Amino acid sequence: VAVPDRLIAGHWRMLHGDEVGVLLADAVLASGRHGAYAATIVSSSLLGRLVTEHADTGAAVRHEETLTGFKWLTKVDGLAYAYEEALGYCVAPDLVRDKDGISATLLICDLAARLAADGHTLVDRLDEIAARHGLHATDQLSVRVHDLSLISDAMTRLRAEPPQVLGGLAVQRVDDLADGSVETTGLAPTDGMRLMLAERGRVVVRPSGTEPKLKAYLEVVVPVERDTDGTGDITETVQAARIAAAGRLDAIKTDLAAHLRL
Repeated sequence: VAVPDRLIAGHWRMLHGDEVGVLLADAVLASGRHGAYAATIVSSSLLGRLVTEHADTGAAVRHEETLTGFKWLTKVDGLAYAYEEALGYCVAPDLVRDKDGISATLLICDLAARLAADGHTLVDRLDEIAARHGLHATDQLSVRVHDLSLISDAMTRLRAEPPQVLGGLAVQRVDDLADGSVETTGLAPTDGMRLMLAERGRVVVRPSGTEPKLKAYLEVVVPVERDTDGTGDITETVQAARIAAAGRLDAIKTDLAAHLRL
């Protein structure tokens, strides 16, 4: 999905997988569908915020996290919606209980048309969500290697000496997902590390399951400043938050790459 780029006049940008995932989730939640809204542990935490927002109004919805891959997402009981950041979406699990681009395309086009009828855009809807929950920005650090031992060595170093600070944000908690269980982490054991940062930041590091790569999935959350009465145009403040988030993500990538020695 491409949208006009507000930073460069006349240019377009592709929405990230998490941005599309949040837009679709917001649309399904607004339709009143009850059940579980699921995403993988490397996807944005914003889905959980949206689900909690609706649950607080009495909606029978809950948020679930799974390991990466739709083989895990489709096992969630009572599934109402699922997505992963790698552009996979399940918007109609009663019809297709897997990632399905056709139904997702229909829903995002319907959402765009309904917003346009009211004089708004997909980016406007993302801005509204950011104003309520903070600007959630995600990115990846992906390192391809020719020697697979470099990946295992990097994971060993990360387990033995996790960083204390990444991109200026303190590492507040370290979860070794290989030592976890459904009872302790809510997940089956897997080769990965999850670092919870200050200000709701998060880093998940794991070997790729399909390529000779070590992958890190990054997320930061930047508050969106609003007028004291909650009115006014939020476009500029959201854009300022987006720029700040991009700087934080770049700093985290730099620090993490240095720590992993890759």
